[in-house]
Amino acid sequence: MDLVAILRDGFLAMIGPVTAAYAIAAISLNLQFGYTGLLNFGQVAFLAAGAYGTSITVEAGGSLWLGIAIGIMLAVLLGAMLGLPTLRLRADYLAITTIAVAEVIRLVVRSSWAEPVTNGVFGIQGFANAFFDLNPFPPGETYGIGSWLVTGRRLWVMIVSWVVVLLLLLLVRRLINSPWGRVVKAVREDEDATRALGKNVFNYKLQSLMIGGAIGAIAGILLAIEQQNVTPDAYLPNITFILYVIVILGGAGTIVGPLVGALVFQFLFFTFDAFMASSQAEIGWLNTLISPAEAGQIKLILVGAGLMALMVFRPQGILGDPDEVTLDGR
Repeated sequence: MDLVAILRDGFLAMIGPVTAAYAIAAISLNLQFGYTGLLNFGQVAFLAAGAYGTSITVEAGGSLWLGIAIGIMLAVLLGAMLGLPTLRLRADYLAITTIAVAEVIRLVVRSSWAEPVTNGVFGIQGFANAFFDLNPFPPGETYGIGSWLVTGRRLWVMIVSWVVVLLLLLLVRRLINSPWGRVVKAVREDEDATRALGKNVFNYKLQSLMIGGAIGAIAGILLAIEQQNVTPDAYLPNITFILYVIVILGGAGTIVGPLVGALVFQFLFFTFDAFMASSQAEIGWLNTLISPAEAGQIKLILVGAGLMALMVFRPQGILGDPDEVTLDGR
C-alpha cells in the first residue's frame, strides 16, 4: 500500500478549491451560529442562491460579474425573507423554517415547470468561461513537486478561492471585534440582558443572518465556478450538516476555527477515501467481503470515529474556548 500516495491525495484535496469553498460556507455559518447563536439548518440554501443567481444570469445573457452580484443579493434577500417572520419567535422556529426552505428551493429548481430557467435536473453548465479566460497559467501545464501536481486551471481556482477565504476571515475578524460584533455575541449569551441594555436584538439577528447569507452565497458561487456546473441535487440537506461538523470541529465562535475545521475534515475524508480505494485494489480478498459502495460507507464510519474521538478529548473543537461549551464557566 502506497502511504505516500494516500497522503498526497488527502493533502491535495485539503488545499483544493472545494475545501476553500467549504471554509467560506463554514465562516458564514459560524457568524450565524457560533457568534449569534442562530440555528440555521438551511445553510445550503444560501449556497444554492449564489450559484443559481450567477449561472441563470449568465445563461440569460448577462456577464459573470453581474451574475455574482445578483447571486449575492439573492442570498441577502433570502436571509431577510427567512428572518423577518421567524427571528422574533423561539430559536427552533428558525431551524425548522430554514431546513424546510432549503429543501423547497431545491425541489423547485429541479421541477419541470422551472426547467426553462434552471434546466431542471440537468442543471446549468459552462457559464464561468469569463473567469477562466483570466487564467494566467498556460493550459495543459502542471505545477508542483514530483507527483504532487495540479493543473494550471485548478491552480488558478485555488489561488482565487484561498485569497477570498483570507479576505473574508479579515472581514469577519473586523466585524466581530467591532461594537456590532460585541452585541451579537451578547445576543448569543443572553438575549434578555442585551435587550435590557437597549439593543434591538431582532435587528442584530437579522443582520447576522443576511451577512452570513451573503458569505454563504460566495461559497456557492466558487463551488459552481470550479465545477462549471450547477445542479439541484448538489444542494442536499447533508451539506448543511457537514458544515456544522466543520464549524464544531474547528471551534465555534472563533475566527480561524472554520478554516481549520475545513482543512482537517477534508484531509481526513479524502485520506480515508484513498486508503479504502488502495486497500481494495491491493488486497484481493477484501473485494469479496465488501463492495465499493460498502467501502464508501466504511470511509464515512472511519471519518466519524475520528471526529468522535476529537469531540471526546476536545469537545470545544480544535481552537475553541472550553468556557464556550460549559454551563458554569468552569
